[in-house]
Amino acid sequence: MTERTLVLLRHSKADRPTGMADIDRPLTERGHADAAAAGVWLARHGYRPDLVICSPSKRTRQTWHGISVALAERAAPEVHYDELVYDGAAADLLGLTKAAGPEVKTVLMIGHNPSISLLSAVLDPAADGDSDGLRTSGLAVHRVKGDWSDLRAGSAAMTDTHTARG
Repeated sequence: MTERTLVLLRHSKADRPTGMADIDRPLTERGHADAAAAGVWLARHGYRPDLVICSPSKRTRQTWHGISVALAERAAPEVHYDELVYDGAAADLLGLTKAAGPEVKTVLMIGHNPSISLLSAVLDPAADGDSDGLRTSGLAVHRVKGDWSDLRAGSAAMTDTHTARG
């Protein structure tokens, strides 16, 4: 049976400028450093994505950029920006993951709370996570047995967690 990896990441620390639309909020200086630290951690642990599913918000795009620089990929993964990762529910995020192709071994999803943390809890209800969900730059790694299309509630054990701080 094929084993796949799903890495869920809450975006890095973002600024809250007055009068700015939420989707346009940029990362803070610390957020940029934390995104790079997340990329270093992912590389060190061998979690190199074949597919990145990312919210189209500025802070998630900047988080992905910091990670991608740290990963220093020779062959860049496929990246999909999807509005559902910005404002969808955990069920929507699950649906996006289930649609990954059979050639994809590792998916990195970069999103927002509460949905990114709720998806992690749905996939492994027994996991001992933080009651507040993933912190900024928080990662939850889940092992998926079988095809992405087989992914469902309770089917992907959380095998690793980390909160990146640069």
